[in-house]
Amino acid sequence: MKPVLDNEYLLHTLETLLGIHSPTGYTDPIVRVVCGMLDDLGVQYELTRRGAIRATIPGRQKGPERAVVTHLDTLGGMVKELKENGRLAMVPVGTWSSRFAEGGRVSIFTDNLVFRGQVLPLKASGHTYNEGVDTQPISWENVEVRVDERVNSQRGLEMLGIGIGDFIGFDAGVETFPNGFINARHLDNKAGVASVLAATKYIRDEGITLPVDLHLLFTISEEVGSGASAVLHGDVAEMITIDNGTSAPGQASSEFGVTIAMADSTGPFDYHLTHHLLKLCEENGIPCSRDIFRYYRCDSASAVEAGNDIRTALVTFGVDGSHGYERTNLDSLQSVAWLLLAYAGKTPLYEQQETLGSLESFPETRDTDVLGKKVMPPKPIVQRLLGPKPEGELS
Repeated sequence: MKPVLDNEYLLHTLETLLGIHSPTGYTDPIVRVVCGMLDDLGVQYELTRRGAIRATIPGRQKGPERAVVTHLDTLGGMVKELKENGRLAMVPVGTWSSRFAEGGRVSIFTDNLVFRGQVLPLKASGHTYNEGVDTQPISWENVEVRVDERVNSQRGLEMLGIGIGDFIGFDAGVETFPNGFINARHLDNKAGVASVLAATKYIRDEGITLPVDLHLLFTISEEVGSGASAVLHGDVAEMITIDNGTSAPGQASSEFGVTIAMADSTGPFDYHLTHHLLKLCEENGIPCSRDIFRYYRCDSASAVEAGNDIRTALVTFGVDGSHGYERTNLDSLQSVAWLLLAYAGKTPLYEQQETLGSLESFPETRDTDVLGKKVMPPKPIVQRLLGPKPEGELS
């Protein structure tokens, strides 16, 4: 039987997180809120210098240690120029298209005040530009921020205290439905954070003691590529990234159930850990899909590129319209939490996971056929070319 999650807590947590602007580089406010949530759950944590969170749910024994990582930062923008017409040119924070910025309600964070505004195309009035509204290019150079203040000059913007480099946060525009659908910007990855916290609440409420320590990592720079590069414990042997999966034509991800990524743009995920998660879904009746993401990078990549010798896997909730006008379903967020609970409650995949070990402790892939017979790997082609010709082989 699947655990009965506190869905009211999950949704309330998600709505709270979506109400906090957190473009990469401006994440201190959301870090403080998540720390407060961990305090409420009785989970101890520590912060890196820049504000990434490293929390720990203790187990019966310390290791081999495991980690689950999500990211708190989102897409956003920065002021590029104070324009002569009293509007702001902007550049994106993270990788996304300006077509999804158009019309967005925003907050501009200056040194002292927060101003409100809206992103508009340069040709925003059909009564003025007629068909030019439809023919202007889609690019960040063709949008600007209209500030909701009495200002129509560069000097006016300066007097308000707006400066180049000020962060621009986009409103999430949250809407939820009785059928479980959730529409909002920034579900990537605040929905993942909410799922992790809901699973954590279940562990604490039920008084569950995990077999080994589980570290919960909340990174602050995933959208610009550096995510989990500097937040890992040195003894972590396995790390699961929780993030969004792309539900789109040509993809197998679903907004219902959980999706296990087999590979992304940086290459395949760990064979053993990935198949362990697939087996847990099968054993626990968790709806599961498998997918490959060609234009996708997550916290696992930054952790490995930073020199961490760890097994990594990617568990995703389905998102339609990723990095745009996003939508997911509560069913998918529950499934992610169920899989996390199943994983956390199991003993580690391999008990012996030293930094450097022997061949005897190194796991094997499946090397038997359907009849259980040993399958011998083919001889290296170099050996066949240079070695003696096997007896009976034709020239």
